[in-house]
Amino acid sequence: MPEAAAKAKVRSRIIEISVNGERHEISVKPRHTLVEVLREKLGLTGTKDGCEQGVCGACTVLIDRRPVLACITLAVECDGKEIQTVEGLARGEVLSAMQQAFLDQGAVQCGFCTSGMLMSATALLDNNPRPTVGEIKKALEGNLCRCTGYNAIVAAVQQAAGEDIKPVMR
Repeated sequence: MPEAAAKAKVRSRIIEISVNGERHEISVKPRHTLVEVLREKLGLTGTKDGCEQGVCGACTVLIDRRPVLACITLAVECDGKEIQTVEGLARGEVLSAMQQAFLDQGAVQCGFCTSGMLMSATALLDNNPRPTVGEIKKALEGNLCRCTGYNAIVAAVQQAAGEDIKPVMR
């Protein structure tokens, strides 16, 4: 069989993932990335596909409570995993403390980086509820903000951690 025909016959595989607490059985091809599955198959468009190279951090989600770049993670690698996206942070209409802090501190400008920043920051506070400014910056260093809103983002993480922070901008 010619190589092109063999590639065309790549079979899909059923994976089972839990996304934001909801179980899904999904048919994926070996080449599908997690960001493709989240956005195109599950309709969870909060996870952004920025660079498609694992550089910008806009696609950051939590897999088994760890921040992971969904654009360079194959969906088949997620079989049996627990995934949390930005849509899973709020509880109904009630924003998470991190989401509210981002609003309070004006840490949302164009918004493209916001979901990835929120997920990385959430993972940080899950593991370190009282991080220093240096630890916050280290946890967010894989997330790029085109609007350069880093001071407001760091302040938001500090607020979510319970620090008494005055808003950076109103």
